[in-house]
Amino acid sequence: MVAEIGRCQHMGDGSRGGLLQVAEEPLMIDGSTMCPVDWTIQAARQAVTDDLPLIFPLLSDPDPEVRSVTAYVLAAATGERPHVSSALHARLAKEDDAVARVSLILAIAQLASEHQDEHAPKWARDLWSDPGRPPEVRIGAGLAWLCLATDPAPDELRAFLDDPDTRQYDGLLQPVPWLTWVDRTGVGLRSCIDDMLKPSIPATVLGDPWDEGPSD
Repeated sequence: MVAEIGRCQHMGDGSRGGLLQVAEEPLMIDGSTMCPVDWTIQAARQAVTDDLPLIFPLLSDPDPEVRSVTAYVLAAATGERPHVSSALHARLAKEDDAVARVSLILAIAQLASEHQDEHAPKWARDLWSDPGRPPEVRIGAGLAWLCLATDPAPDELRAFLDDPDTRQYDGLLQPVPWLTWVDRTGVGLRSCIDDMLKPSIPATVLGDPWDEGPSD
C-alpha cells in the first residue's frame, strides 16, 4: 500500500515514459483537503526510507511473492539510493524466481531513472541482449531499457519481445507489481510491450488540428 501511494499518479501507465515514474507534480492540490497531493506521496516514500532496516531483510524472505513486492516498495525510497540499489543488485544476482527477478530489475531501473543514472541504459542493454540470460531477465531488462533510453527500440529487441516464445511469459509475469497495475485482466506485460513498441507518429504526419487547409 505504501509503495502504491508513492507512485499513485502513474499506476497503470505502461508507456516508456510512465512505467517507472514515481514523483507527483508538487503543485497538484487535493480538492477535498486543499493539501498538496505531493505531501502525501512524499510522506509515504519517506516512510519507506525511514524503515529500510526493516525492509531489507524481506528481500531474502522464503516467499518469492514477498521478495517481489519488497523490490516494488524499495523502488519508492527517497534516500540512500546507493544502499538500496546495491541491495537490489545483490538480491538479483542470486534470485531464482522469475517474477521476483523482473521486479528486482524494474526496481533497479526505477531508482536509476529517477536519479538519472547515465550508466543504467547500458546495464539494461547488456542484460536483454545476452542470449545466455534467462528469458524473464531479458524481458525485464528490455522493458527497463525502453524506459531508461530515448533511442528507438532496436530491431533485435523488437524481435525478442514479439517472439512467440516470449509471449508465453505474459501470464507468468502478470504478478509483477508494475505489470499488474497496467492491466489487471492478465495481459499487463503484453500491454506494456505493445505500448512501448508502437511506432511514434511524426507531427508532420498528424498535421495541425487547427489547420483547416488552404483557404479558397
